[in-house]
Amino acid sequence: MVLLLAYSFSSCGNDIEKTRIFEPHTLPDSTIVNANIRRSSDGQLQLLMKAPVVRQYSQPEAKTEYPKGVYMRFFDGINRPTGILTARYAVQYDKRQITEIRDSVVIIDLQNGDTIYLQDLTWNQAEHRVFSDKPLRSKNGARITLGDRFESDDAFKEPHIIHQRGTLEWKEE
Repeated sequence: MVLLLAYSFSSCGNDIEKTRIFEPHTLPDSTIVNANIRRSSDGQLQLLMKAPVVRQYSQPEAKTEYPKGVYMRFFDGINRPTGILTARYAVQYDKRQITEIRDSVVIIDLQNGDTIYLQDLTWNQAEHRVFSDKPLRSKNGARITLGDRFESDDAFKEPHIIHQRGTLEWKEE
C-alpha cells in the first residue's frame, strides 16, 4: 500500500513551461473570429478591414493582434477604393501608437497600378508616418524597382523608395 501511494505521488508532475500557457497575462481579453471592421469619418468610408482572427490584450501591454493576417481596403472621400494592403500578421500597440505589419506585406495603389512587396511595415500614428527598413520590390506594369527602405505619410500620398538599386523592364512573351 505504501509503495502504491509513493508511486502515485511520484507520477504526478507538472512541467512548469506547459502550464505557463494558462497564465492570465498570456490569454487575450477577447477574441473575434471573421472580423469585418469599417472606419468612417463624417459618413464617408475610409477603411474596410477584414481579419480571420482578432485578439485584444490588456496585459502586459494593451495591444490588438491579428495573428492570421489582415486585408485592408482604403477609400477616398467619395467611397471609391484607392488602395489595398494585405499581410499575414499585424499587431497594434495602443499606448505607443505603433502598428507593426509583417510577413508578406503587399500594398496596391489602385489609382496608378503600383504594387509594393515588403517584409514588414511600421505605422507610427503619432508621427503620421509609415516606413520599412528592409529591402523591398515595387512593380508598375512591366517595371520592377528594388529598394533598401520605404517611407510614406500614413495616407500613402507621398510614398518614397529609399536607395533604389535599379529598375528592370520585365517583358513576357
